[in-house]
Amino acid sequence: MGVVVQKFGGSSVADAAKIKAVAQIVLSERRRGHDVVVAVSAMGKTTDNLIKLAREINERPHPREMDMLLATGEQISIACLAMALQAEGCDAVSFTGPQVRMMTDEAHGKAKILQIDDSVLREALDQGKVAIVAGFQGMTPRGEITTLGRGGSDTTAVALAAALKADVCDIYTDVDGVFTTDPRIVPEARKLERISYDECLELAALGAKVLHSRSVEIAKKFRVPLRVRSTFLPASLGTMIVEETPDMEEILVSGVAAQRSEAKINVLGVPDRPGIAGELLGAVADANINVDVILQNVAADGLNDISFTVPRDDLREAYETVQRKAKEIGAREVKVDDKIAKVSIVGVGMRTHSGVAARMFRALAQAGVNIESISTSEIKISCLVAEADLERAVRAVHDEFRLAQALA
Repeated sequence: MGVVVQKFGGSSVADAAKIKAVAQIVLSERRRGHDVVVAVSAMGKTTDNLIKLAREINERPHPREMDMLLATGEQISIACLAMALQAEGCDAVSFTGPQVRMMTDEAHGKAKILQIDDSVLREALDQGKVAIVAGFQGMTPRGEITTLGRGGSDTTAVALAAALKADVCDIYTDVDGVFTTDPRIVPEARKLERISYDECLELAALGAKVLHSRSVEIAKKFRVPLRVRSTFLPASLGTMIVEETPDMEEILVSGVAAQRSEAKINVLGVPDRPGIAGELLGAVADANINVDVILQNVAADGLNDISFTVPRDDLREAYETVQRKAKEIGAREVKVDDKIAKVSIVGVGMRTHSGVAARMFRALAQAGVNIESISTSEIKISCLVAEADLERAVRAVHDEFRLAQALA
């Protein structure tokens, strides 16, 4: 039999009893004859608590030292899971990211994986061991410890599966697959049996918290069979993420995503000359901050207003960067709005069906939700709305496309 990679998130390994339960899931895969590699997150709220500790000591801790601190959380998890498996008579060995030579770039706090040397893991598997790898972390070519950003353990698992050419990568979490929307907002949300890489990637990027977006990118690029399963319902097959098939185009909308983690920056009175938007947004990119929805309005007096969204966690750094650049280019004012949210619909069927946007906008209007700005791609439509209106917006759109009953 081949290799199976399993990933368990923080809620799955939150205490000793849950770690023992995870060990049983790993053992059941071993009994099927597979070699098993496990990627593990930090226990429960460990990462949140470490971040809180750091900020009590230093309000703006250095990114390098934050990575040194945060990487310790996964080290506890991997050792504890190895002990749990050993207690069951299963030979297991734990590794940190640097020990398996997971090489990354030098962007502390949001590093990207460059290369994995699979020889260490293959040696452990050849010896009949379960290999347990710390998620979320790696090492630069200069030997510096890095972390991959929140949700980075998903990325670790899929990257390991790609390197090992695994039969499947199972992402175990506290939900039983990918749903049409967040069941906490819409209790009638329905679990999807399968979804395409592109749809899952859009949903992940747009706020659905089941999978980290970079993990889906890697899965698509290397054609890693990817499955989302529940740690607490291990018999369930969850949701399979697959390559797009022709019958998927018959489905108009697959899911609705809600995202509260964005903030909007408005740069007012920007001189209207070629390249000015590139200068402004280039400065934000140079600070390693992702920009999402961009809107530019041309004023009659030869000045433009440029608005764009950034992750709320990056707002302070983005605002300071934009303030400096705004002075250089002669913009009049910079304002921020951290009370916005984004509601999005995703479906490969949008490529071949018309009228989808009109239905979404009409549903939001009937629910009394004002749209601040809109962005689209081939398979998604996103609307910025007031954060206070987000849940109402999600319910309205989910109902409009009848996702609880049958895909329209």
